[in-house]
Amino acid sequence: MNRSPAATPNLHDRIELAVSLIRGASSIVAMTGAGISTESGIPDYRGPGGVWETQRPPTIGDYLENEENRKAFWRKRLTDYPVLAAREPNAGHRALVELERRGTLLAVITQNIDGLHQKAGTSPERVIELHGSAHRIRCVDCGRTWDSDQIQQRLEDGEEDPRCDVCGGILRSGTVLFGEPLPKDELEKAVAVSNACDVMLVVGSSLVVNPAARLPEIARKRGASVIMLNRTQTPLDRIADVHILGEAGPTLSDLVGRLDSGR
Repeated sequence: MNRSPAATPNLHDRIELAVSLIRGASSIVAMTGAGISTESGIPDYRGPGGVWETQRPPTIGDYLENEENRKAFWRKRLTDYPVLAAREPNAGHRALVELERRGTLLAVITQNIDGLHQKAGTSPERVIELHGSAHRIRCVDCGRTWDSDQIQQRLEDGEEDPRCDVCGGILRSGTVLFGEPLPKDELEKAVAVSNACDVMLVVGSSLVVNPAARLPEIARKRGASVIMLNRTQTPLDRIADVHILGEAGPTLSDLVGRLDSGR
């Protein structure tokens, strides 16, 4: 049965309803945004300290057409990537691993590029990275890929604009830049699991960037229950069966911890 947030006016009732929906689910899709990783020390892209606040967001055109822009990108990555790679998953990431252990997690659709779901223990084949991964580098010409550590070493050895050692093409991060569409295969996977789940759990996503923001609506139209767990309201709160305002890690960990307790 679908209920609007207004039908469960207090936090206790909302948590109980969320636990009930998760407990009764056989195929849960978690859709995660920056809010699940801020507790691991990774700034929200649009929040304090994020790209929107500290610099002009890069575009694919800026990167490919201007050597100086590429060099600036690699200089920044030289110092930034080790910090990102050192970040550790938090209770929210681990709670989703527990759902997989229970056999109910169909997939994690993430808008994050940090790889923390996999680092926490979620099976890589269940993680759909809509915006790519900071842990991969690829050639724009021949498509060869490298682990980021390999290119990081080349940067530390003094390369300013590393090129593909197969074809000489421009190298770039495995993340989606402004002006690029989402990866077709990943988006198709995300739509497929959104159509197949019986519960969609949205954690830490502002739901303002399309086409990703449409995925909860796809799930809802196919009959899935939707649980929203965010620090702030979103444009899609109206479609949620349960909307909980709170920190991702502690709240998600509490929800999963209640599954066996009967609370």
